[in-house]
Amino acid sequence: MDESLRQKLQSMVEAHKVVLFMKGNQLFPQCGFSAKVVELLKRSGAPFHTVNILAEADVRQGLKEFSSWPTFPQLYVNGEFVGGCDIVTEMHENGELSALLAPLGAASN
Repeated sequence: MDESLRQKLQSMVEAHKVVLFMKGNQLFPQCGFSAKVVELLKRSGAPFHTVNILAEADVRQGLKEFSSWPTFPQLYVNGEFVGGCDIVTEMHENGELSALLAPLGAASN
């Protein structure tokens, strides 16, 4: 990956405390995995930003190398890669997701 794309991706993950790279957006997810993660993030109460990878081919391809994760959605919190749908779901089920997001404005539940 070229340095300009790496810098673009780094800026994107650092621009918001919680960023979900997904197919579609939080109002209109375009795959079931993205919809599931959006629902879990909404339940957490933490504000989050989404990036539609279907609209940005360079981001979609570059993120696979940037995160060393081949699939979407991809969740980043505080500039760090957290995981995809299965990992976020597991974190939600065992309470880790709410613990991670609570300092960022999530409702306690």
